[in-house]
Amino acid sequence: MSQAFGWALGLMLVAVGGVGPLWWLTGCSGPEPQKAQLPTLDDGADPQKKTEFGTGGGADEKGAGVKFDPDRALKYLKQLCDIGPRISATDGMKKQQALVEKHFKDLGATVTRQEFKARQKSRKDDTDFVNLVVSWNPDKAKRVLLCTHYDTRPIADQEANPKNWTKPFVSANDGTSGVAFLMELGHHMKDLKCEYGVDFVLFDGEEYVFETNRMGGGDRYFIGSDHFADEYLKSKDKRKFKYEAGVLFDLFAGKDADLKVEVYSYESAKPLVEQIWGTAKAVGARSFKYERGYEVQDDHLALNRVGIPTVDVIDFDYPHWHKLSDTADKVSGAQLAEVSKVITTWLQKIK
Repeated sequence: MSQAFGWALGLMLVAVGGVGPLWWLTGCSGPEPQKAQLPTLDDGADPQKKTEFGTGGGADEKGAGVKFDPDRALKYLKQLCDIGPRISATDGMKKQQALVEKHFKDLGATVTRQEFKARQKSRKDDTDFVNLVVSWNPDKAKRVLLCTHYDTRPIADQEANPKNWTKPFVSANDGTSGVAFLMELGHHMKDLKCEYGVDFVLFDGEEYVFETNRMGGGDRYFIGSDHFADEYLKSKDKRKFKYEAGVLFDLFAGKDADLKVEVYSYESAKPLVEQIWGTAKAVGARSFKYERGYEVQDDHLALNRVGIPTVDVIDFDYPHWHKLSDTADKVSGAQLAEVSKVITTWLQKIK
């Protein structure tokens, strides 16, 4: 996670006391995304059943989700962290790309490299970036995407001592956990009964940031998701598919995670928020809190901008954010499994 989370700790608007009933959000007036047809949630019994989440919140807890293997997911996490820092365009990133591409191809997915160049403000030359798109059932026109960033930050700028900023750090929960989560989920996608095609998207350049300025004017964030969104918009008249919903995973896998509702997600994709958090309640996922969180700038903003309703599943208060202490031991296998239960149940229910 990037500058967005820093602002959440500093300049962002926060509800009184940091928590509160979600109905406090009803007065928000954020930008509306381009019109898109959201999936509907098959309640399995009464789709008009009223819950505090609106209609369609009652998924069947029995048999929900898939048999997600938390130990295998943590092995993937450690394998990625053992590479070391995976900053955009570095050898570490290239090693990660090769590992991830082989992993998903071996599981039967179609993997596409979205390669592009971009200039960061503080860099002299263009940098090579690669978004990875992992497609399941690529022939299906109606699609949803599950996404995360997979680059690690060049500087640990939340360390109290600036002398420690340039020391290598692996960002275990900040990006890496999302990749490990999707790597494990890949084992279950071919047998998952879902009416939609599903793409895993790994964004590069989310935090390729060397110079920060909390008042603005520093390096830009979200290079990969901005490019992905722009290309999606440009291809509107040519492509044969459409993304009808998206879920972004960022800083979501720490021990004792609190996954409250991010404000921009609610403003731009309220029905999707109600589906995801309603499913979480139905399957007993306690880390999902139907309460107001912070306003967080993250990769989901670019997707909502081009008409893909997308929610950010994020722990706003992860204590090791952008610190050297964001190591593999801070990530919880049980938390990864709980999020999988919510997301795979939701994928099985949408129609």
